[in-house]
Amino acid sequence: MAARFLIFMNFRKWRGLLISRDRRNPQVNEQIRLREVRLVDENGKQLGIMSSREALQIARERNLDLVNIAPTANPPVCKIMDYGRYKYEQNKHEREMRKKQKVITVKEVQLSQTIEERDLQIKARNADRMLKNGNKIKVVMRFRGRQIVHADLGKKVFEQFANTVENGVVEREARIEGRNMIMIMAPKTDKAEN
Repeated sequence: MAARFLIFMNFRKWRGLLISRDRRNPQVNEQIRLREVRLVDENGKQLGIMSSREALQIARERNLDLVNIAPTANPPVCKIMDYGRYKYEQNKHEREMRKKQKVITVKEVQLSQTIEERDLQIKARNADRMLKNGNKIKVVMRFRGRQIVHADLGKKVFEQFANTVENGVVEREARIEGRNMIMIMAPKTDKAEN
């Protein structure tokens, strides 16, 4: 099996069809070993179909890089560009996108059927604080033994908890999953308040 794979890989290299598997790192300059490529210059103008050696020569005359931008096309499309600047712009764009992302974590609050009123208020106050920070809350109630028979009491506790929490809305109603009852709460937004 391994020998077959090596023969196949050598055949692909021999044919010049070795394509970079990582989309963020395309083939550049000498890595491009194709018979023919469709060449696009730095301004987006098509220069036609030619051998990869000729395309590389044109790129070197302009002091730029030859980059394989569409390896699966027939013939593959190569563009003349400043590859270092292209990578810099790409990394800068990714960093900006990561800054705009908001990371939401899910915190867990555990309740029981027999929870006292004061304990419920304390857990609701803690949940309010977590929701103010932008986190979601997963409210969990575990049923032990025969408590599962009285799941309606658990739903009443969940409703009381949801009414006590001021900064959150119920995103997913209480559901029984196995021996647990789970409810998800999300922070209030302007859309949810209207």
